[in-house]
Amino acid sequence: MISLILGGARSGKSSYAEAMAIASKKEVIYIATGEARDDEMRDRIIHHQNSRPAQWLTIEEPIELASVLKTQAQSEGCLLVDCLTLWLSNILFDRQGEMQEAVFNQQKTDLLACLTHLKGDVIFVSNEVGCGIVPMDKMSRRFVDEAGRLHQQLAECCDSVVLVTAGLPQVLK
Repeated sequence: MISLILGGARSGKSSYAEAMAIASKKEVIYIATGEARDDEMRDRIIHHQNSRPAQWLTIEEPIELASVLKTQAQSEGCLLVDCLTLWLSNILFDRQGEMQEAVFNQQKTDLLACLTHLKGDVIFVSNEVGCGIVPMDKMSRRFVDEAGRLHQQLAECCDSVVLVTAGLPQVLK
């Protein structure tokens, strides 16, 4: 079963996804895509680390998500990926903010292609960023557009899609 959990910042989407993983009663591997590039992000990562069960194996992978999914997926396991929008930032832009078209295209293609072959449960967490105003700068507009396209493509492949708002899950599929 593949699930996509969407929501805004601090909407409760990660907590909801973690509860799903626990309810699966399967061995959980947490795949973290964020990188601690500043103190605020470091604090966010620590908050997430402290909120999940200590027995979960954590794999930190900011770029090669499809490769990790293919390697770690097991029929009796549950992979929890948090979060796709950080991964999207990592593959779309380098550390200087320059676009990486070749990396972006290959990694996105690899992710979408591997979904039908994965064993076990996979839960993707991602920020819904398309509900606000259209950003003023080109880079931000590109990010919002690519996140929206990725979410649509994933939703098509997923068995379930849930939008979490104010801690309340709304089942979309």
